[in-house]
Amino acid sequence: MSAALRIALAQCNPLVGDVEGNARMILEQVRTARERLDAQLIVFPELALTGYPPEDLLLRPSLHVQVETALAAMAPLIDDCHVVIGVPYRDEIGLRNGAVMLGGGREIARYAKRCLPNYSVFDEKRYFVEGTSPCVVQVDGVAVGLTVCEDIWFPEPARSSVDAGAQLLVNINASPFHASKYDERMATLRQRVVETGVPLVYVNQVGGQDELLFDGQSLVLDATGELVLRAPSFETGLYPVSPGEAAALAVMAPQEGLEADAYRALVLGVRDYVRKNGFPGVVIGLSGGIDSALTLAIAVDALGAEDVLAVMMPSRYTASMSLEDARIQCANLGVKALEIPIERPFQAFLGVLDPLLAGRPPDTTEENLQARCRGVILMAISNKTGRMVLTTGNKSEMAVGYATLYGDMAGGFAPLKDVPKTLVYRLAAWCNRDRAAIPERVLTRPPSAELAPEQKDSDSLPPYEVLDPILEYFVERDWSVGEIVAAGYDREVVERVVGLVLRNEYKRRQAPPGVRISSRAFGKDRRYPITSGYGRALR
Repeated sequence: MSAALRIALAQCNPLVGDVEGNARMILEQVRTARERLDAQLIVFPELALTGYPPEDLLLRPSLHVQVETALAAMAPLIDDCHVVIGVPYRDEIGLRNGAVMLGGGREIARYAKRCLPNYSVFDEKRYFVEGTSPCVVQVDGVAVGLTVCEDIWFPEPARSSVDAGAQLLVNINASPFHASKYDERMATLRQRVVETGVPLVYVNQVGGQDELLFDGQSLVLDATGELVLRAPSFETGLYPVSPGEAAALAVMAPQEGLEADAYRALVLGVRDYVRKNGFPGVVIGLSGGIDSALTLAIAVDALGAEDVLAVMMPSRYTASMSLEDARIQCANLGVKALEIPIERPFQAFLGVLDPLLAGRPPDTTEENLQARCRGVILMAISNKTGRMVLTTGNKSEMAVGYATLYGDMAGGFAPLKDVPKTLVYRLAAWCNRDRAAIPERVLTRPPSAELAPEQKDSDSLPPYEVLDPILEYFVERDWSVGEIVAAGYDREVVERVVGLVLRNEYKRRQAPPGVRISSRAFGKDRRYPITSGYGRALR
């Protein structure tokens, strides 16, 4: 193929359902790509016109009217280049997840995605009908084969495109982020290039959509499988390339480690959830512990200190060092803070409940009352100010139910919902690498809910260094109790942890959404029944 074909990869962040707004964004990027980059072919991600995933919005006929209206309006404005846009469209067979090519002031071609994912977070067979044919279009003398996302994970769509004459494969994506996803993509893309012998352009979406987070990292491989371009992760932008040119002439964003990727994913996920839903800022209950400290740092990096409000709500069990550390962190980050002790509302609840509580020893009832006092205060501030409450619980706690319904689980978004406790510590240390975002003592003191005298997490749970691997094996890898025990873990501990995971599904079902960064997160990704006898057979 000719090295003269100048391609711009449009790594963009659409808003689901905002067809008009997304169309304006696309046209603006097309203008920029033409004026600044002299691009001949501009490629946008999967379903860029509707945003991904639109879920049951796809069942509404009005959405498809908007899509076709937008395409008809856009086509005459794209007359001096070719543009590939991901769109849903309906034909005589059914609804398609498609790629549309516009150019010369008209619509040139439509391609229907041939491989529809229906696993993990994907439900595409609920909405779409699979395509059956390749689509190859001439663009300034180069035969371009169109594919969509999952198509590239299987040999046939790429092979049939090349058999139909394609000299360049273009694959448009909305591929969600999780740790290690980049390596999986690269291995698959290189395999397709080895099989076909033609260059490959891979364009991925950026941004947060409810629980999902899209990392971008769009790629171009030449006909030998050599990486020619790697766009940055978690950033929008236009990235020019000619696949026949030397790799040195294109962008090559650096790869970062797990901590950097996870932290940036959490920041973008919070920013997009808050901003796309129109909230003016967030409010966070700041305890002086590591979870709320990391949540506060993420929120400040996502939104700016001026849009973050911290609330310290000490109880009779709150250690003085917790308040000190919380105050220091707010000062370090420039965050406005309120201090609202919960002793008075706690006493009021104890008084109201005295006929029930009298003569009975204190237990989790009194502990949960404190958490619920805090939840009421945070939600009242949210109502009055319009700020969204960010909850601070991590994946380890959510897995085993070490959280209080209508207490510390009350809120609109849970940034750490898919972050195990051991990774919380690693992210906090990474966050502190070039600044004092989190007081050092927060990273070193034993974690505690501080709802009872001298309480520590280890009183109720195995050490997190033991708990987190067990949770990973059971939740993310579907290992049995026997397999986990064979990996070196105590059977009694494993059975207890697995039992807690299964019993607390009802709590997780009532938890707010949070950013997915693992291969299997609670929520949209992992779907278990609340009412089940499965756990009875574990032993």
